[in-house]
This record gives sequence, C-alpha cells and structure tokens, in this order.
Amino acid sequence: MSQNPDKPHSSEEKSSGLEDGQESLDNPDQSIRKRIRQSAPGSYRDDTPKSSPPRPVSVEELMETAKGVTNMALAHEIVVNGDFQIKPAELPEHSLEKKVRDIVHKAFWDCLEAQLKEDPPTYDHAIKLLGEIKETLLSFLLPGHTRLRNQITEVLDLDLIKQEAENGALDISKLVEFVIGMMGTLCAPARDEEIKKLKDIHEIVPLFRAIFSVLDLMKMDMANFAVSSIRPKLMQQSAEYERKKFQEFLEKQPNSLDLVMNWLQEAADDLEKLRSNRLPPHGSGDGAAGEASALCPTAVQNQAYLKLLKWDHMNRPFPETVLMDQSRFQEIQLELEQLLLTGTVLLVVFSAAGSALVDIPGFAEKIKTIVKVLLTGMHLPAFNLKESLATIGEKVCAEVNSCLSQHGFTPFTAERETVLKGQIQAVANPDNTICKLIDSRIQKFLENYLASSHQKSLPAIPGGLGPIQRELEEIAVKYVRLVNYNKMVFSPYYDAVLAKILTKEESQLAGKSKES
Repeated sequence: MSQNPDKPHSSEEKSSGLEDGQESLDNPDQSIRKRIRQSAPGSYRDDTPKSSPPRPVSVEELMETAKGVTNMALAHEIVVNGDFQIKPAELPEHSLEKKVRDIVHKAFWDCLEAQLKEDPPTYDHAIKLLGEIKETLLSFLLPGHTRLRNQITEVLDLDLIKQEAENGALDISKLVEFVIGMMGTLCAPARDEEIKKLKDIHEIVPLFRAIFSVLDLMKMDMANFAVSSIRPKLMQQSAEYERKKFQEFLEKQPNSLDLVMNWLQEAADDLEKLRSNRLPPHGSGDGAAGEASALCPTAVQNQAYLKLLKWDHMNRPFPETVLMDQSRFQEIQLELEQLLLTGTVLLVVFSAAGSALVDIPGFAEKIKTIVKVLLTGMHLPAFNLKESLATIGEKVCAEVNSCLSQHGFTPFTAERETVLKGQIQAVANPDNTICKLIDSRIQKFLENYLASSHQKSLPAIPGGLGPIQRELEEIAVKYVRLVNYNKMVFSPYYDAVLAKILTKEESQLAGKSKES
C-alpha cells in the first residue's frame, strides 16, 4: 500500500498512539491463538545451557525492556498480520470495570439532561462536549483542509458559544446539525449509514451520545488507515529494530543460537538424505560429481521453515529466531492438519463417486462444507476423530445418493456405501496411503511457493488438491509472508550459521570424493 504524505500524524506518532489500544486488536484468529498459548508448554529457556549466571536487574531496566518488547511486538503484529485492525476495547459484560464505567457515564448524561431541562437551560456540560467534538473533528483533517478547518473553528467558537448561552441566544440544535454535516463530510463511506441515523434523533441528550459513538468509530477508521499507510515503511524499520534487539540479547547470551544451529543442521541433513537417495550407489563420472556439489543455503533455509509446520511444540523448544511467531506457525500447522483431512476425505469421495458428480456445480462445496463443519475443533482434547469421521461418512453418503438421484444416476448400493464409509473412517489412521499422498503434495506446493515467493503468480496446484485449492493458497500466502519477514530480520544470523554448516558439508563431500 502506498503511504499518504498528508496523513494527519507521522508514523512515529501513530505507532506510539497504538500502544494504548493494543489489547483491543481485532484478530480474526484470536480463539485458535488463545488456545495455542494456553496449551503451549512454558518457557524452554530453563533447558538451555547458560554461559553465566543471570545478573540482578533493576526495576528501571525491567520497565524499559518491557516497553521495548511491547513496541516491537506491536510493530511485528502490524507487519506480519495482513488483517491487523484496531477496534474499541470491549469490557466483559459483568466485570467491575464495565459496571463502574456505565455508572459514571449514566451520571454524566443524567446531569446533562438535568441542566438542559432547567429554566433557563444551563449549557456548561453541553459546551464541554462541543469542545471535545471540535477537537475530534479537527484531528481528522489533513494539512490541506484549510477551508474545513476554518469552518469548524468559526462555527464551534467556544467563547462565542458561551456568550450566546449567557445571553439566552444559543441554538444548540443548529450547532449539532453542523456537527453531523461535518461528520458526514469527513467519515469513511462505510459510516454513511450511521450518519444518516443521527439525523433521525431529535432529543439532544440521546443525539450527543450517538454522536460520540460514531466519532469513536471514525477514530478507529482513521487509526486503521494510518496502520495500512505506515505498513510498508514500518516493515523495514521493524526488521532493523528486531535485529538490533536480538543482537543485544545475543551479546548477553552468546550461546543463544544453539537451537537455530540444530534446526538448520537438521534441515541440511534432510536435504542431504534426499540427495543421497537420488544418487547412484557409487559415484561414476563427472555427472555424479556435479550432483554431489554443496547444498544451496536458500534451499536449506526453506527446508527449515517447512519443518516448522511439523513441529512438536509440546516436547521440543522452538528456534530462537522464530520464537516470537511460534503461535502463528502453530496456528498454520493446525490449519494444514485440518485441511489435510478435508482434502483426503474429498479425494476419497470423488474417487468413489466417479466422474458422475465431479462436474456438478456446487456438489464439491457441499461435501467440503460438511467435512469442515464436522472437523471443527479437531485439535481440542475432547474431540473424537473416529466418531466425527463416522458421522462424516453417514452425511456424505446421504448427500452423494441425493445428488445422484437428482441428476438421473443410480444411487449407491448398501455395499458401496459401506465401502465409502470405511474408506472415510480409515483416514484416521496415521499410515493411511491417501492421507500421506495428500500431505506430500501439500508440502510440495508450499515448498514450490517458498522457492518462487518473489514471483507474482502462485505455482500450479498438484493433482488431487483442486477441491481445497482456495484454502491452501490462503494459508500459503500467510505462511510465506511470515517466512519472508523472518528472513528479512534474521538473514545475517542464518548466513553465519549456514556458512559453518555448509563448510562442514563441503569437507565431508571432499573426504568422500578422495575415498572413492
């Protein structure tokens, strides 16, 4: 997204202003992330060897560190989460904070109503509200909005309004009408309906309340516009900031790349095994020697990132450089596991149904919806996969027979239904052949996407994944965005670690060449 040079606040001011509202982030995947954090094991750092005992930390240092981590985490969230949004904080329904807030608000509005009902009316509270509205409207203006600024300043001149109130000449309804009109000029198109509703409110106190409610929405719109505007610039700044903080951490804990070293070493070993399996048993000629060249650093990194999608989060510490995104990688892992089962069931169903139903519009989506709904919550402890697959088998068979009958085909016999249900239930087996096939193709697609992530077009979807193409591509986009940002931040450290690993690999290759 392009940056707007005329936005009312600088990037730094917006970033700072977002800190207070970070607890109200609108995250569409909040529930699954919350579950991940609750189920994830505690800190693994206790198992990491320390180079020296921890030194005492002052309260000031602790607060400064906490502030730095907060700023870094917020900037990181904005960069890696393409759906990042800010929303007003919502207090729990029966919480003490909400009760106190409601009591205070009611007292204020009751006081305003009482003042306006006096004879003659008292406008102290109303004028204060108009002052707040004036400041809010001015905050929405861009530097070039001179005419609008002059209008607001002239009409909402508080000194003049006070004089009119003292002389009994204040027309509050006229001022409120001007405010609503100005809000309609400055609001986003999505708020037009709320502005229209304001015009239907004729009592002053309810109208003031509604105006402030819509102004709050407009503030959120402005903040989210600022977030989208600063994201491109923030990406580079955030990467540099995270790298700097990580370097400071490394200087205090020199052995803090041990997990990264193991992670990348395993990835290199995986690629070496794959290459060895493709080579002849004994090297012969120049062709074999050429194939036995050193591993590519980029390929090792990509293989390492793919390993994160199969990580044992409960029993194994996460590499230090991706620790901040552990919950995100785990979330993607859970999504892929559910998509794997969905894709496997769909392939089983289409194989059993034959070509009769494949091209019928809407049939694939119906089956996919059934499977996805019944697999919801599959990672919760109480979820019973076998029972869910049995239910899926019943509903899928009913849908298949219904669709066959509607289009003039012969429905499944009881025997064919039994076979299909058995094939669907067999998906629960970790060694299921079809499940393994779909998994390998999903991994291959993600591998190709990582390798070609600089290109605009997505790689081709492997055969059998057509029914889940849209979901897989959505996950792939999110996954690659996360990987590319992590590479941007930590590439100097990966390059240093891989240099050691690949130098050792080259030495071993040279030794094998001499032996042969």
